[in-house]
Amino acid sequence: MTFAIPLRAVVEDAGLALEVVADSLRPGALERPVRWAHVSELRDPGPYLLGDELLLTAGVDFATAPEDVERYVLGLLGAGITALGFGVTPPMHEAVPDALREACVRHGLPLLVVPPRTPFLAINRAVAVALAEAAQRDQRRVAVAREALIKAAAEGLRPLVRELAQQLDAWAALAGQHDEPVAEHGAPAQWPAEVSELLAKLRAGRGIRSATTELPDGTSLLAQPVSPQATASHLLVLGRRRRFDATERAIVAVGAGLLGLAGRAKDAPLSAATTALLLHDGPPEDVLTRLLPGGEYRVVAGTAVRRRAADDAADHDWLSTHLRTPLVQLADGGFTAIVNVPPAPELLSGMRDQGWLPVVSRQHRADSLPSAVREVENLLDRAKSLGRPVVADSDLRLSTMVPSDAASAFATEVLAPLLALDPDRQPGGLRDTLRVWLAHHGNWERTATALGVHRNSVRHRIGQAERALGADLADPETRMELWFALRWEPPRSFN
Repeated sequence: MTFAIPLRAVVEDAGLALEVVADSLRPGALERPVRWAHVSELRDPGPYLLGDELLLTAGVDFATAPEDVERYVLGLLGAGITALGFGVTPPMHEAVPDALREACVRHGLPLLVVPPRTPFLAINRAVAVALAEAAQRDQRRVAVAREALIKAAAEGLRPLVRELAQQLDAWAALAGQHDEPVAEHGAPAQWPAEVSELLAKLRAGRGIRSATTELPDGTSLLAQPVSPQATASHLLVLGRRRRFDATERAIVAVGAGLLGLAGRAKDAPLSAATTALLLHDGPPEDVLTRLLPGGEYRVVAGTAVRRRAADDAADHDWLSTHLRTPLVQLADGGFTAIVNVPPAPELLSGMRDQGWLPVVSRQHRADSLPSAVREVENLLDRAKSLGRPVVADSDLRLSTMVPSDAASAFATEVLAPLLALDPDRQPGGLRDTLRVWLAHHGNWERTATALGVHRNSVRHRIGQAERALGADLADPETRMELWFALRWEPPRSFN
């Protein structure tokens, strides 16, 4: 999920003192998304842009011929930028060139005048801060909605559909394999023809997908299969007067996953607890212990290795049968399951034959299952590094002998410098890179492959981490301490 802020948020930042060329604004222009602020003095920056940028230029070596300015503006529009900010920098430019102003007005490219006292860095920083705040708001909203949906799932399909509709201020319906409503909240008694067309379009595809359309009365429709998406017979459809944004689509995905598991499992509360675990955010302890009362459990997970074309239904049945548990979730070619009895070595070998590299966690009580997610992530890194299944030891080890509060305090203190640089623990951030690098024994190539980035990016991030920590990462003792700090780091929570 990518995050954006409206152009209005930048324009209305009094500290930047930006002037808007009003004639360049078309209706709705100030609501257009800004995903980043970027500086470029190229005459044709279009090929290097991703779209939705606020592009900044001081007009260095700027074209003077009207036809060249026209080509420049059209190129920016073709690249999909949101707005152009021109920095007035006397004596080079006392004002925005007339040819640029006229071209922006003619083609509707929002033009902002940046005064000399406002450095581009200040704009970059303001956009970055606003994006971070927007991301935190959206992530918090998803987390709150996820918890509410998990609680509703414990009561059944209809309460879950009702909660999803209320979270999104929309009507919602779960359609069966013949498009009949299985559960609904607020849905029209007679579905418009467009709904049937949307569901037919969805059933014709494969894999994780969704479909949208708009009714003549302005109602936006969103539909997607429940879990597992590739073989689902039931479809979730929602409608309301305004479109669904990226954050709301994430909430819909949570609801669809819960509906799929609740519909397939014999015990809906157990399937809801499984989904909570797999989404890396467990429900409150009192809810989790009620759903999984007593006993100890292990988490078994597997990542795809040379996997053939997947059949989600067959894979789910195979894993459920061999692991002897209904609590199985497939995602991104891999799986995660909660079991009472750890799998035998021959079953782990069988999983490898099926194309999975499996790991098994230590035993956990129901109320500590959410913390097993971090353990499983570390085990998967270790398994990839070793190229074989990994089973966590249940015997006493350093990681189990240290009290949890002391371990968390140690991790917080050691990793504090990285927290300042990577407060949101973004995937591919410094801590993530450091953890994968340590799991691969400092091997640049294997770390880059695991992260899906260039090895120079890995070197740059590790160098940043080393400088921030003030540590020598060539020292094996330092590596050991950092490895345990990363393992013991408290999971992120939203308050």
